[in-house]
Amino acid sequence: MRRLPSLNALRAFEAAARHGSFTGAASELNVSQAAVSRMVRLLEERMGFPLFERRANALELTDRGRALQPGLTGAFDTIADSVERVAAMRDGPVLTLGVGATFAVRWLIPRLSAFHESHPDVEVRIATGGAGAPIREDWTCALLLGDGHWPGYEVEELFTADMLPVCAPPLARTLRRPEDLLSATLLSVSHWADDWPHWFASAGLAPPAVKGLSFSSYAMTLQAAADGVGGARLYIADDLAAGRLATPFALAVPMGRAWYLVSRPARHREPGFTVFRDWLRAAVGSSDSEKKRPPERAPAV
Repeated sequence: MRRLPSLNALRAFEAAARHGSFTGAASELNVSQAAVSRMVRLLEERMGFPLFERRANALELTDRGRALQPGLTGAFDTIADSVERVAAMRDGPVLTLGVGATFAVRWLIPRLSAFHESHPDVEVRIATGGAGAPIREDWTCALLLGDGHWPGYEVEELFTADMLPVCAPPLARTLRRPEDLLSATLLSVSHWADDWPHWFASAGLAPPAVKGLSFSSYAMTLQAAADGVGGARLYIADDLAAGRLATPFALAVPMGRAWYLVSRPARHREPGFTVFRDWLRAAVGSSDSEKKRPPERAPAV
């Protein structure tokens, strides 16, 4: 059991120590100067030693007062921060979604405003990690790329992932046949090194010797492609629709993987998950009906 002096007295002392006067403390605490002086005096009597040296028109902390004040200031700041955080907490459901950073930026986040408009009471928290990252305990669900095999989890396929060459529109107009890519600058993602060989094999061509530029993420690769450098990429729907990227050839090659909504069965009772799953299904269906395939991985030139 904690045996503390009066918290009001501690507050009065801490405020007076910061302001250097009982008057400043009284103004902050919205009490009289006499009340602050009395509470500090009671605290000093309780502790058995003075905390201030009272001088004419001035207060000066004693050595013990100087030792006590920083800890009290930090403690009261912590209490104030905790109260503010709790006061700011939403009353509605919270959905914590695990998703790869590139997928979040390229497809999900541009569409989340529509979800918020329909469900303003649901707080969505994005937890980014690799597309194949393990599912964390604090995640409500995850959007992951894989083969659909996550033992112990509920898995719902959202859309398949295909590879499709993309590049800046001016460059696309110079490409006539897939063979033209053999002499182009190719962009690739370092952890998907087989993208280009797989696409060339599907086009009936031997892949060229490795050349071009390699990036650590699809976000950087796509930006380079839009800038006219050319390369491999993922998540092209919005860039194609906006004209930032173009597809010189229509050959889309299945990756053998798909994007899935992955969740624990116990989470299905949570209202935030239920409305998000229904919205996600509709968003994927809308993308398909508009022929804007959501995430595709695409070699580009």
